[in-house]
Order: sequence, then C-alpha cells, then structure tokens
Amino acid sequence: MRWMHHKKTVLVLSSILLFFLGSLIIVRCSQPDKKSGEKRTANDYVGDAACISCHKSEHDQWQLSDHFKAMQPANDSTVLGNFNNASFSADGVTSRFFKKDGKFFINTEGPDGKQHDYEIKYTFGYYPLQQYLVEFDRGRMQATRQSWNSKDKNWFHQYAGQKIAANDWLHWTGNGQNWNTMCAECHSTNLKKNYNTETDSYNTTYSVLTVSCEACHGPAKQHIDYINGGDYKQGTRQAGSYLRAPKNSSQLAQIQTCFPCHARKGNISSNLKNSNEIMDDYIPEIPSTEFFHADGQADDEDYTYTSFLQSKMYKHGVKCSNCHNPHTGKLLIAGNGACLQCHDKKYDAPTHTFHAVNTAGAECKNCHMPGKFYMGNDWRHDHTFRVPRPDLSVKYGTPNACNNCHANQSAAWAETAVNKWYGPTRAYHFAEDLIPGSKMDAGSQAHLIKLIQDTATPPIIQATAVHYLSGVQGGENPVAGVLRELHNKDAQVRYRAVTGLNNFAPALWRDAIQDMLTDKVRAVRIAAANLVLGANDADLIAGLGAAYTNALAELNDHVLYQTDFASGNIMAADYYLKLKNYDKAESFYLKGLQKDNQMNYARLNLSTVYNIKGNNEAALKTLEEAARVDPKNDRIYFNLALLYNELNQPGNVEKSLKKAIELKTSNPRVYYNYAILLQQRQQYKEAEQQYLKALQLAPSDADINYALCVLHLQQQNPAAARPYAETLKRYYPGDQRFLQLWQQLGML
Repeated sequence: MRWMHHKKTVLVLSSILLFFLGSLIIVRCSQPDKKSGEKRTANDYVGDAACISCHKSEHDQWQLSDHFKAMQPANDSTVLGNFNNASFSADGVTSRFFKKDGKFFINTEGPDGKQHDYEIKYTFGYYPLQQYLVEFDRGRMQATRQSWNSKDKNWFHQYAGQKIAANDWLHWTGNGQNWNTMCAECHSTNLKKNYNTETDSYNTTYSVLTVSCEACHGPAKQHIDYINGGDYKQGTRQAGSYLRAPKNSSQLAQIQTCFPCHARKGNISSNLKNSNEIMDDYIPEIPSTEFFHADGQADDEDYTYTSFLQSKMYKHGVKCSNCHNPHTGKLLIAGNGACLQCHDKKYDAPTHTFHAVNTAGAECKNCHMPGKFYMGNDWRHDHTFRVPRPDLSVKYGTPNACNNCHANQSAAWAETAVNKWYGPTRAYHFAEDLIPGSKMDAGSQAHLIKLIQDTATPPIIQATAVHYLSGVQGGENPVAGVLRELHNKDAQVRYRAVTGLNNFAPALWRDAIQDMLTDKVRAVRIAAANLVLGANDADLIAGLGAAYTNALAELNDHVLYQTDFASGNIMAADYYLKLKNYDKAESFYLKGLQKDNQMNYARLNLSTVYNIKGNNEAALKTLEEAARVDPKNDRIYFNLALLYNELNQPGNVEKSLKKAIELKTSNPRVYYNYAILLQQRQQYKEAEQQYLKALQLAPSDADINYALCVLHLQQQNPAAARPYAETLKRYYPGDQRFLQLWQQLGML
C-alpha cells in the first residue's frame, strides 16, 4: 500500500505580524462516478472471459502474472499464509491466524486497542508478500499489518520495529491502510471509489476484481463489436481496433498505460480525460529530496516512472515491452540477456564488469539498477539506469551501487576502484548539478539554472530544478528563472513553475498568470487557479475574468474528490479558508485530524480559522496542543507569537519569537517581526541584525526592504536606506506604497 505525506504552511495577518497562506496540492487516489444504475455505454467493460476466444495465449500468460493475482477472494486456492492456528508476535502485538467454517480469520489488535477476530475477505498481492483485506463498516476495507512472506514462508510486519498506536493513521485499521483510498484503483479493473464525504462512507465498485485485460487495454465492448461486425470482416481497419495500448504501441502509449499504477503520483479528478498528456489526469512525483536521494535515485517508493524518465533509455525511446512481457510481467530474457538486446556483448565481459562471470557483480542490474527493499521484503530496482558514481558519494554522501554490495568498504575505496578500472574522468551526469542545487541556498542557483537551460537535461529533472529554484534562499532574483519556465514545452516543468510561484509575492507574477489559467494542460490550470486564490487579491481575480472562473471550477473538482484521504481533508480545508468559508474550513480540518491526529499543520490552520471567527481561546488551545505534539516545530511558536500579540501579551510574543529563532527557523517573517519589536523599543542595531537575517532568506521581500529603509531613515541615515529602496524600485517599480519613499530619497 502507498501513502504520501503532504506539507503545508498556513499563517494569517495580525496587527503587526503577518501570516502566509500556501498549500501543496499533490494528492493521490481517484474519485469515481456512480456505477449504480449506470447504462452500458458504447464502449463498456465486458470482462476477461470475452477475450479468451481470440487471445488465449495472452490470457494464459496473464493468469501466471502478479496482475492476475493482485486481488482475489480468500479461499484455499488463493491464501498463501499459514492459518492453521499459527501465532505471530511483533512490535507489541500478538496475532493468531485460524480457519473456521471454511473461512479465514485473524485475531489481532483493533482500533480500540483490544483483540478481536476479523474475517479475511480477500487476498491482496501474491509475491514476494501477500496481504489480507478485512471488511469494516461504511464500506471500508483495511489491509492487515501482518503480511505473509511468500519467499520465506513466514509472517512478518512491514514496518518492523515500529509500535503503532491503535489510534494512529498508520494502524492497520486507520486511513493510511485503507484499501478504498490507498490501494484499490491499482489492484482492480475499472474501480470506482464512490466516497461520500458527508457520511465518510464508500460504495466502491469494479468491473473485474483483479487487474485484468481491460485494466491495460481499456473497455473492450467496442473492440469486440468491431471485430464481430461487418466493417472488420469487410477489410475496413481501425488503428488500435478501439483498444488502448495495442500490439507494437508507442513508448508514450505504453507509459500512459503502465504509469498510473507504476508511479508515485496524484490523481487530478475522477473525470479522466484520457488525453495524450499525462498531466491532464495525473500529477507525477518529481525526484526531489522529499522522496528521492539528492541525485535523483529512488529512496522512498516511487514505482519506477519518475526514475525511468530520468534515464537515457527513456530518452532513446526504450519502452516497457522492450524489456518486460506485458502479459506475464516478467523479463523477456533472463539475466543480462534483456540488456544485450541493444547493448554490445563487450559489456557482458569481465573487461567491463571487473567481476567474474555469473556472479552478482557481473549482472547489469546490480550496477546500473541498484535495488532496495520496500514493504518489508519487496526488492525493487531503480530504473534510472545510471553509471555508478562513488565519487559523488564521497563528495555528497549519496548512495552508489558499488557500496550496495561492498557495504563493508568506504565510498572512497569504491571511487579508487572505479578510477583504476575506467580512469579518473567521469562523463557528466545531471546529478553533479542536481545535488548542490537541492540545497536551495545561495550557491544552488547557478547549478539549477544550468540544468534548466541545458537541453540535454531530462524534462523531469528540469521540473525538479524549477521546484528547487523557487525555494532558493538568498539567491539573486530566482523568480525570474521560474517565470521563464511558465512557457516551457513540458507540462511538468510548467506545473512546477506555477506551484513555485507560491513562494513569491503576487506583484512578481500577476502579469504572467493569465496565460497559465488557460494552459492546454489541466494540472497547470489547476495550479494557476490555486496560486491566484491564495493571493487573496480581489482586484487580481476581477481582472482575470472567465479564465479564472473556469480554472477555479477545475480546482474545486480536484480538491473535493479526494476528501476520503486525511491530507485531502486538509487540502479542502485550506481551499475553503482561502474562499473565506470558515465553517467548512473548520469542518474539514477537524475531519482531517480525526483521520490522522499527527497532521500538525492542520492544527496551525485550524487555529487560524478559530482566530478569524473570534474564538481565540480555541485558537490558543489548538496551538498548545500542536506544541505538545511537535515541540520542535518553529512555525508553531511563530503562530503563538501572532496570537499572543492579538491577546496583548507582549512578553509571550517575544518569548515565542525567540523560541522559533532558537529552533533555527527559515521563515523570514519570524526575524522580521522580532525586528519590529526591537525597533519599537528603539533598539535599532539589534533590529537591523534581525532584518538582515530575514533579508538573507528573502532578498526581494517588499516588507523587509521597506522596513530597513524606515529603520535607517529613523536614524537620519538616507545613504544606508538607499540600497533597499533601489531593491524596491527594481522589483516593484509601479507600487504606490513606495512612491513617497523614493521621492524622499530623490529617486524619482
């Protein structure tokens, strides 16, 4: 099962201190249309049995695949685990597995922390592990934490060593292990989730229980009617024969077929466009350090897509079926044979591998597709197909394939060996700029601009570079580099450019956003609507007209379809907060916290809602609870400072700001607001130090530059004020707020 963690930052205006509002809109899972009473369409799903008469060989191969065994009813033929009164204890929980009246049961810890018997309704997966599904109320199905190791024939916990409380989001009865939300769409065919947010219930349906022919080829009724009809028999041909991904389909067609389930991604809506542009329906994850290593190698579960798009294989047109049999899922040729279809045999010799034939070190995949265990025992290979770079491990601490096997040796040892075999010079790889770029400091900008401007850089790496560039602290005018990519030909790059603009003042991007609201790709339009909504600028919205209205409708659909997911509720709450619908915002924050009580950013946002509604007692209580959950979160103390300011408790304001600074906050508003307090006390030197710390984090920020101007003018030092006024004039040349300042300094 998969999950995604989402990060939010939400702050609010106060009389002296300022909150920011922003949200990350990457989510996952699909919101289906209703199936009950649905009429058979011209191209409906017909089931795999309808395919056998013409495609028996492919059907037989499919029945040997993991796809066929993705989900099955629990019975003596499908259940692999030991249910013969077996017992398993791990991480504070003892479970017993038994059969009764021909049915399979597990006795384990329930949501109340007590032991209960649960009937296993379905098997989930097959090899190298098998999970089990239990039905609960409101249409929910949950995957047990206890999984069967199909390789070693024993029970195990996927999260070994983690004691998960019964009320935790990751408990097997919680939202993080919910089949309907987390797993179902990729283990069944034509799955419709059918979630009702009002009742927090599901009516999930599917056409075929497991991953069948139509999961990849699409609904087949039209295909069958065509084959059986007169047109086909009379020789009239239709490209693809009304099927998705037919034989010899293109690289893009295969990626679009496999990608939705073999990628870490967010679904945009239940209303699929099924266009030639992936980002009309999905938002793929980029290889940022949230889920990947700094060089782009897989760290958390990424399901190969993001890795593959970084590779030279992808660039040169290699497609899934070049290596994998699409019906069995297995490699076409075992061992190095799959690679030798294209690569010279000299690469399969000790003169290249420097390892003996038929050893692990001589296998292409171990050097160029290093693997990692996921879900406890599932070894998956990275699909970046890169050359091992222990030199980068020495310099930056990133992993390398050599030390995966030679774990008892250092990266320096591996670098020496590689230099001995292949010489001291390595061919350039984008990781050499991506790694330092990922630090998002003043030195990162040149590396990121290089990646963005180099046409040889894979587009998904360019998208990552844009994402990093938008967060650079202390760089020289990073917004200009982000704005340039709004018209990049790749939708992923444009999308990351738009989302990156959330880090900049609306004045810097308002003239560029109109085109993005009418972009040809839905993900970009949604991101643009979210950006505009977050600016809280009525004049800006009024000037955008129907383009904004239409994009906002798509954003609304995107936000609301996923509210069965914990973070989806928080995203919906953020959305309503921006719309100033505070009752709905409060409701969704509370729903999100009910599903995952560790989502502390929801408490920050909820306290904002309480504050706006005039309930500062509830706001303070919510922030105090947030501080108990995560006492090292600097944002909590900043928000407390804002609230204490409204409550006229200056001692607590300063105490909270100092605590945020002590925690090494990277929020420039903390230093800015502390400087205001110091300036009010006429502690000008100390105030200047804090303003400069803020300026280092946000060099073009209007408020900080203006405050420094005022500070120096208060001290009768216009020469010191002038550089900051020049920054304001460079970035905000038409801003009426600064006209008097520029006039006073003789700059008009």
